[in-house]
Amino acid sequence: MSPAPSVLLDLDGTLVDSQPGIVASSVAALRALGHDPGDALDIKRAIGPPLEEILQALLRARGDDRLDEAVAAYRRHYGEIGLLGSEPYPGISGALQEMRRAGLRLYLATSKREVFARRILQNLKLAAYFDGIYGSVPGGKLDHKPELLAHILSDQDIRASQSLMLGDRRHDIAGAHAVNMRGLGVLWGYGSRDELEAAGADQLVERTADLALVVLSILNG
Repeated sequence: MSPAPSVLLDLDGTLVDSQPGIVASSVAALRALGHDPGDALDIKRAIGPPLEEILQALLRARGDDRLDEAVAAYRRHYGEIGLLGSEPYPGISGALQEMRRAGLRLYLATSKREVFARRILQNLKLAAYFDGIYGSVPGGKLDHKPELLAHILSDQDIRASQSLMLGDRRHDIAGAHAVNMRGLGVLWGYGSRDELEAAGADQLVERTADLALVVLSILNG
């Protein structure tokens, strides 16, 4: 009997809208380093890559290179307050439920710190849908999607040909293709249709209501 197909899912912009918490913690990090972030910090298009890339861009714009200090300040704030500023996209819980009911195995695959991701899913009552929760770890070895996805495939003995990666940014699609997985782009998150198409997404889905059906059609096709 062949193993059940597996679905690997990104977190920010795919399962949850985490922008309010990420913005609040980015503002807190800049203030901790003595900067005035101003009234509006527009980082929507920056959400998805590893945290260091977001903060590096914000610091560079202010002529500051204290990345390690900014990351530490961000994580302090995010661990206490920021992670509570995430909300599941409407229909996501139902989509996860449908996929589980269809016998799929679900794994979280996020560039966010695993400890934060786990707390977010638990706080939003989504953790029970997952067979495994994976994210970045101290030391940086799983910060990037190709390494993270390769680790999950190996750790769970998943065949790339029997799995699918879901995400809203080019990093998710590129990471999937780097380990010979198919990549499904979702259009309700932070990445645009153009970005996902340019990254070579195998398919796109516009609504959470259609997610389970599209996933099943790809894996059973």
